[in-house]
Amino acid sequence: MKCLILAAGYATRLYPLTENFPKPLLTVGEKTILDWLIDDVDTSGEVDEYIVISNHKFEKHFEEWSKTKKQKITVLDDGTSTNETRLGAVRDIEFAINTLSISDDMLVIAGDNLLDFSLTKFIQYAKSKGTSCIMCYFEPSIERLRKCGVAEVDENDRVIRLTEKPSEPKSNYACPPFYYYTKSDAMLVSKGIAEGCGTDAPGSYIAWLCAQTPVCAMEMPGKRYDIGNLESYEAVKKEYKGYAG
Repeated sequence: MKCLILAAGYATRLYPLTENFPKPLLTVGEKTILDWLIDDVDTSGEVDEYIVISNHKFEKHFEEWSKTKKQKITVLDDGTSTNETRLGAVRDIEFAINTLSISDDMLVIAGDNLLDFSLTKFIQYAKSKGTSCIMCYFEPSIERLRKCGVAEVDENDRVIRLTEKPSEPKSNYACPPFYYYTKSDAMLVSKGIAEGCGTDAPGSYIAWLCAQTPVCAMEMPGKRYDIGNLESYEAVKKEYKGYAG
């Protein structure tokens, strides 16, 4: 299995901290955000390669960081240099699949979120379902739901519909940027783009995919920490204690 890490954003809301430095390499406690994610996923024993998708501006930072890791890490430069010219998450995923000729199951994760539980639980869940999968959690705030992906899920965990940033959310299940694609579903990314799925938010591909083939949702057994601005970063540095097994 490959682990694809989305790290090509410009984190403009964290300026000046990230004006010349990538958000996923900011430290929380004794590790960078990426270290927390990769060191956790690696305990599953399922991933044989980690692929970090960067923009051109920050690619050298990731290359230097990768030299400190024992895992096999490939850093991809998507060729963009500004927030205005970014490809968007789904096109970055397509870029990685095509550039590296990936033909495998894929764990696709944002490189700027932390969890207080192990992602190995999600990998195990996806393996048991045998489908592409997402994670979700109950979000009571309508305003927050309007700023994220929202899933409608049936009693068998099947995703009926996923909508990115809905003005009128149809459920309270918010979806963080952590996804599992089966090998066959990963091969459909270019088709999804050609048929008009959104390309900026990573959940846009799942929004298209769940209408084509079964996609299941695992309710998160813990908390997600989204580092979106300077205030949230300072809070995470104080609060985050790592993940439980």
